[in-house]
Amino acid sequence: MTAEFRRMVDERRLLRARVNRGLIAKEIQVAEADLNDARDSLKGRKLKWATVQGYYSMFHAARALVYGQGFREKSHYALLVALRSLLPEKIGASLIKDFEDAMSLREEADYGLTFSEDGASSSVEGAERFLKRAREILKV
Repeated sequence: MTAEFRRMVDERRLLRARVNRGLIAKEIQVAEADLNDARDSLKGRKLKWATVQGYYSMFHAARALVYGQGFREKSHYALLVALRSLLPEKIGASLIKDFEDAMSLREEADYGLTFSEDGASSSVEGAERFLKRAREILKV
């Protein structure tokens, strides 16, 4: 585990947890629903919402993956740290980068009111790839 991961555990931003398969499946269901909403928003040119919903699809899929490793996160950043430390080989560097990019796009859309068609498309496409891989890893 990385030093940053250990720091997150020490700061209680990542916690050991026993999570049942039902909660993992529910997170995947929410990820799928958010992805469908993101696709609809993109088609309707609601670019801010497509960006945000694409990220939240990835967030819930990532949460399911981290739950599967016996941890819970207390922040979005802690979730990213957990992905980097616990699942780099299974997820792959490009999908972790997709998650990180979508997180930045979501923050810009929510807090800076800065969003674009390219960013929204990137968020939705990244969510599609990320959710597909999460389902493969979790077998759900």
